[in-house]
Amino acid sequence: HRRAPLSLYLHLPFCRDICYYCGCNKIVTRKKGVARQYLDHLQREIEQQSRLVGGQRPITQMHWGGGTPTYLDNAQITELMHMLASNFRLLDKDYREYSIEIDPRTIDLGTIALLKGIGFNRISLGIQDFDPLVQQAVNRVQPYEVVAPLVDKIRSHHFRSLSFDLIYGLPNQDRYTMQETLRKVNSLRPDRIACYNYAHLPERFSSQRAIDRLSLPAPEEKLLLQQMISHTLQDAGYLHIGMDHYVLPEDELARALQEGRLQRNFQGYSLHMADDLLGLGVSAISQMGDFYLQNERELDAYYRLVESGQMP
Repeated sequence: HRRAPLSLYLHLPFCRDICYYCGCNKIVTRKKGVARQYLDHLQREIEQQSRLVGGQRPITQMHWGGGTPTYLDNAQITELMHMLASNFRLLDKDYREYSIEIDPRTIDLGTIALLKGIGFNRISLGIQDFDPLVQQAVNRVQPYEVVAPLVDKIRSHHFRSLSFDLIYGLPNQDRYTMQETLRKVNSLRPDRIACYNYAHLPERFSSQRAIDRLSLPAPEEKLLLQQMISHTLQDAGYLHIGMDHYVLPEDELARALQEGRLQRNFQGYSLHMADDLLGLGVSAISQMGDFYLQNERELDAYYRLVESGQMP
């Protein structure tokens, strides 16, 4: 296996603000120095895993998720990429898929050029919904007027693809607000769209307790929203490649579907480029051989294990 291609997933857990719907493993903080401390521990895990899993395996796919990966400042983003390049065989080949999730509210437009420069070729934007009342209800206010220039900036740097994440079933959503959101999404024409079903589990995710249950769409309305998304996007020329994903016909995922090269793992759909996926960082999940493995989910416990030289 020392030569087989490898996928990397990096989990960067910090966010500046809480989005009420979120069920991800995240830490909401603006405290100085948290990113620095995290990078120092991540470096030790990266070195350890490179020795164990193989520093010579070509990294065909890489994804930075979170949290908010761009919580790191430009210098830290560059440092982390350098750290990875020093321990793994990163590629500059066209076929690589190196993607990062971006929060439109906190990204500096200058960072887009940096991301392209250090090797990312795909970007994913957490849009969720464009309606101001829906955004307010979930504490994620990012007007269309903020997102549109960001999309232009991404396009001007020729990333290979831009994805939007949308969520249906959020508070205050109905068929009318959804129609308007989809109109705006279509006008920006991302290459890929993932539409997730909001799962209201306030006993499991405490931030969801801030959402008024009565403002959530009823089950039949939610089903209607899902069907509406599907019809509207397909009428606009998107292909439904499965479950919650829609792509433009010229996108690689559409071609992969036709050629039988499309795969789905717990991260969603992608091209099949590596059998093994290595997750790095707190709570990251790996898929190695016949095993799924998850890193320690609590940050302090993750730090303790890394410091003691054990596998977190």
